[in-house]
Amino acid sequence: MLITDAREDDWPAIWAILREVFAEGRTYAVPTDVDEQDARAMWMPGPPVRTVVARDGTHGTVVGTAEFGPNRPGPGAHVANASFAVDPARAGRGTGRALGEHVLAAAAAEGYAAMQFNAVVESNTRAVALWHSLGFTTVGIVPDAFRLPDGSTTGLHVMHRRLTPAGIS
Repeated sequence: MLITDAREDDWPAIWAILREVFAEGRTYAVPTDVDEQDARAMWMPGPPVRTVVARDGTHGTVVGTAEFGPNRPGPGAHVANASFAVDPARAGRGTGRALGEHVLAAAAAEGYAAMQFNAVVESNTRAVALWHSLGFTTVGIVPDAFRLPDGSTTGLHVMHRRLTPAGIS
């Protein structure tokens, strides 16, 4: 697997993944019918946000994507935030882990002191377990903050991991 910065011509493949993930309505607080223009503005807004893609090592096909940048502007800009999406057909093959490891290293190299996830859906147990395995701590769970497609609700994890030893760069 090769992870690189996304190019403009990667957008159709990124959109194919995002459209499917968002439409499922189980992992992102994004309208399930989000249109392509809004999704692109959210996922590829440009600097200071970086967008990356994971490519299959055999064919170069985009199999996952992530975007990361400052969690908040101004006084909060030293903490990164990131979002990840993997082609559902590739789930369980290490793409999410590879993207996570890549983004954590890139964010640290760019000088971010920590990474914070604001809304990891509690019922997305694979994602919660992945982030815990990569050193994130759940610092809180907002109860019933996410409505699932069947109308039931689940919590949203707020997760955090330091990227520099002192936590401040």
